[in-house]
Amino acid sequence: MRFSKISTAQNHMLSAHLISVETDISRGLHSFSIVGLPNKAVEEARDRVSAAIKNSGFKSPKQTNAKIVVSLAPSDIRKEGSAFDLPIALGYLLAAGETEFEAANRLFVGELSLDGAVRSVDGVLAYARMAQERGFREIYVPKENEREAALIDGLNVYGLSTLSELIGHLAGQSPIAKTPHTDHTKLSKIVTGIDLDDIAGQESAKRGLVIAAAGRHNIGLFGPPGTGKTMLARALLSIMPEPSFEDMLEATEIHSIAGALDGPFLTNPPVRAPHHTISYTAFIGGGSVPRPGEITLAHRGILFLDEFPEFEKRAIEALRQPLEDRVISVSRTRGSARFPADFILVAALNPCPCGNKGIHGKECRCSPAIIKSYEKRISGPIIDRIDMWIEVSQVEHEKLMRARNGSVETEKAKSAVDIARKAQMERFKESDGKISSNGSISARDLPKLAAISSEATTILNEAALVYDMSARGYHRTVKLARTIADLASAENIEAPHVLEALQYRQRRLAEY
Repeated sequence: MRFSKISTAQNHMLSAHLISVETDISRGLHSFSIVGLPNKAVEEARDRVSAAIKNSGFKSPKQTNAKIVVSLAPSDIRKEGSAFDLPIALGYLLAAGETEFEAANRLFVGELSLDGAVRSVDGVLAYARMAQERGFREIYVPKENEREAALIDGLNVYGLSTLSELIGHLAGQSPIAKTPHTDHTKLSKIVTGIDLDDIAGQESAKRGLVIAAAGRHNIGLFGPPGTGKTMLARALLSIMPEPSFEDMLEATEIHSIAGALDGPFLTNPPVRAPHHTISYTAFIGGGSVPRPGEITLAHRGILFLDEFPEFEKRAIEALRQPLEDRVISVSRTRGSARFPADFILVAALNPCPCGNKGIHGKECRCSPAIIKSYEKRISGPIIDRIDMWIEVSQVEHEKLMRARNGSVETEKAKSAVDIARKAQMERFKESDGKISSNGSISARDLPKLAAISSEATTILNEAALVYDMSARGYHRTVKLARTIADLASAENIEAPHVLEALQYRQRRLAEY
């Protein structure tokens, strides 16, 4: 046989695409070429594959006087990475007659070392999902990635250690055991480092975190340095409800493609906390071929932005779309993409650059011009998109060394969040999964899904006039009140719920 066709895959943006590795061997002076828009890493596969084949006990392509052409189709997708090594090696061995096997309905991915060992690659979960959707029966992946691929039902997964081991399996000489299905419910849960019981005082901020977790609302924490804003942000994970398998599978796939996956599966909502010096591209995503950034890696989880005003101005402004539409659009010369970005934003900031503005007993060293410039770094539209603004003030020193009394406060808060989420899921069951929390209710669905009493409506309308609320701010206040009502197990939004929602918004609206 002088021609072969092997199936593999390529991750492009956040989607896996089926790639055919076609190998043709013909007479002529020796040459080994790879076509189909390969990048440098793919072109270098010629040397890796040749050495791996030789060190696995077969005749190296470089020892033959033949013209070898490997085509990666379709050719309009740029091929990147080292996951093509294994299928290229198999394609050559099959075309050269060094081995015989049925290639149909089998997908192969993996990098080869020079001694023939199979190394791990990124994005295996996306490959497995695509293989299952396209009707492949088997997928062959590196041993380190087998548990990740085995998350997908209806697909036989085989973990590989070496190229020679794979050839022996395909030839029927030494079969490889099929990888058992990975049961995500038995994977160890990540232990959260900080919970609400670790934080002394700050009752209003803790209440805000409960509301944020219950309705997936964005929250801003402002106050002087050292008052616990960072600890509060880290404690939010401890009261988040258990995520669904579908949500975590989606988040795991994103992290796998981005090379940020630690373990076979994300068991908790992702928490991303980029430093304020992060570049614009790393934050929102991008590159010549768009890749996900931090806000996409936070999808289905939490995005914590400490020192919020210190982030690059255009990075802050780029949050407008994900905070409103739960996606981020990235356009580059080689393509455009809409990456998912459904997260809870936790923004922490000081009252001024030195942090002492308005603090009793401390002197602010910032000039009025510096303070004004600092406050202007966060525009009105961004402020409007953050549902709650909560002041985190100094805590009395006597309370700081109190003994921890178990996890009573955390468990109570988590129970309240779970009850509120169940009430929301019951309310949204007719939305076909388009609405998952109060924070994602559209303006069109708000009258139907957030019933409000006449007294509460009167209070809200009067407050909207006093604080000159925008339409967005008005709707977000209603959503916030709906979550507060759910925490109180109330059927309709009543006056107390609106009053509490207003106190989280009016302070910042009055200042700006």
